[in-house]
Formats: sequence, structure tokens, C-alpha cells
Amino acid sequence: MSEDIKSKIRNYRTAPFDSRFPNQNQTRNCWQNYLDFHGCEKAMNEKGGDVSVCKRVYKSLCPLSWVSTWDDRRAEETFPGKI
Repeated sequence: MSEDIKSKIRNYRTAPFDSRFPNQNQTRNCWQNYLDFHGCEKAMNEKGGDVSVCKRVYKSLCPLSWVSTWDDRRAEETFPGKI
């Protein structure tokens, strides 16, 4: 295994425990973290703040197919969630 891959594995971080979602099924956790990130990003952009404070926790929780679908719906302005 190359050193680059080893360092990526060693430094990999997943979503921290969220007591709002204690069960094994993390679907709602994924959804809420997606909304939280994009809400934070929107608020920071409106205030002219630093977007880097928003955490992309949903990236390690959500399947890529869900994220791409949600991103497409946000672009089309048909996204069902409130951001």
C-alpha cells in the first residue's frame, strides 16, 4: 500500500456521534446534516462570513446518489427541504 493511501486511511474522519439520532438507521441524520450544512453555507454567504466554518458531515453519512439527487433538485429549485 502506498504511503499516500496509508495517510488517507490514518487521517480519515467520519461523522461524530449525534445524540439526536441514536439508532442504527442514519437516514434522518444524513438528511439533517445535509440541511444543516447548506443552511450554514447560505447564512455565511448572506453575511459575508467564512464558509469554512460549516462542516460537511453529510459527506461521510449520505450515499453519493442521494447527494447528487438533492444537489440537482436544489439547482432546479424543487428541493423539498427548508434551507
